Amino acid sequence: MRRVLILVALAAVLGMGACGSATPQNALGSRKIAVDQRAKAPAMGGDLMDGGGRFELAQHRGEVVVVNFWASYCPPCRSEAPELEKVLAATKAQGVTFIGVNVRDQRGPAEAYLADIKPTYGSIFDPSASLALNFDVPPNSIPATLVIDKAGRIAAVMRSEVDRALLEPIVRDLLAEQA
Repeated sequence: MRRVLILVALAAVLGMGACGSATPQNALGSRKIAVDQRAKAPAMGGDLMDGGGRFELAQHRGEVVVVNFWASYCPPCRSEAPELEKVLAATKAQGVTFIGVNVRDQRGPAEAYLADIKPTYGSIFDPSASLALNFDVPPNSIPATLVIDKAGRIAAVMRSEVDRALLEPIVRDLLAEQA
């Protein structure tokens, strides 16, 4: 009986939300979206946490935009951060913009996370997760990364930790598309 309980508990832990999952896909769904099935991205904007101004998604029409939802308390968010930086470094010159969105967090831990990770792109503080919910990203499914095409449509959704091997080909495919 004890063995059964341990197996049930292990299955429950493995079946939890994306935060804690290191697989490139999970039950919450990760997918690239066909051009004819892409929906317009919702309006998104906010002040950058580093005080460096404001980000408005609408101002980046004509660019590929990678939106990464993260939290300071999420270990996979921390481990994917260097992978996001690699993709940004490899594609920035071709017109790719990255933006982070910190969800359901407190400002102090979020700022400490950024000070430790030192991303070269900005992040918006979204403690209520309203921006995330507008993109259909529940707070329990972080990390989540969405890629917006040049026409301002959601072109890819990854509801798990990403790495360069997964993300960069998607970004490059979108760069090759006509707006």
